[in-house]
Amino acid sequence: MAQTGNSATIVFGTSGFTASYSRIGGTGMGRESLDVSHLGTSDYMTFQPADLVDGGEFSCEFQWDQSASTFPPITAAAETVTITYPMKSGETTAATLSGSGFLTGSTGPDLVNGEIMSGEYTVKWGGQPTYAAGS
Repeated sequence: MAQTGNSATIVFGTSGFTASYSRIGGTGMGRESLDVSHLGTSDYMTFQPADLVDGGEFSCEFQWDQSASTFPPITAAAETVTITYPMKSGETTAATLSGSGFLTGSTGPDLVNGEIMSGEYTVKWGGQPTYAAGS
């Protein structure tokens, strides 16, 4: 049965930033392709994969609390970031995605009648995040 993201969490190991989240985005990883075409190449360009994979980044949307004493840690050094997924029925341990990460962007709320104030930030993984399956 398909699952929703309800009960997912994100924890910052050093700064301790917390919020009420409406969205924890998925990580988009990437690997460059290197053009290896040469003067003898015909019809189509040729490529090979780059040596390294970019661990990627993700963004989160949270409910803005102007009374909070901490805000997204945009000036913090890289720290351990852990996303915990909702547990599936029958599991005793939730799946996690964790690694060293740091904020590359932070946006405060738009102030609009009839809308919940929300902020957003983007986390860049400092290397390869580690996925641990639930069990």
